[in-house]
Amino acid sequence: MESVVWIILAAVLGLLSVAALAAAAAAALGGNAFAQFAIFAAVAVAGLALVRPLVRRQLQARLGPQHRFGVAALVGRQARVVQEVTGHAGRVRIGGEEWSARAYDETLVIPPGTTVDVIQIEGATALVYPRE
Repeated sequence: MESVVWIILAAVLGLLSVAALAAAAAAALGGNAFAQFAIFAAVAVAGLALVRPLVRRQLQARLGPQHRFGVAALVGRQARVVQEVTGHAGRVRIGGEEWSARAYDETLVIPPGTTVDVIQIEGATALVYPRE
């Protein structure tokens, strides 16, 4: 991982050196200080805009897909209603575990046996919505 950081730093410093060379060329051609700085800034920003997508792609390839852990991993999963779920209470089975649950839409009453989607987790309670 450290090698990636050094490569990124080298790329940034390389881009800044190219921008500095462009500003030096502007100075050699008789450009004023404002023009020199403007050229330096424009070349530096353009270089970063070109390199950033490449670096980002490489980092994502190295790190792999982002995985959710803990209760965040339950959001989006299917569950089965074990005990009627209302806007106030109920029980669902998510995977092999039984969780307290509430209907995401508080006006719904979801009967036992219904397949639901876990929309959100609040503490130890799953907020669920019937699967269509």
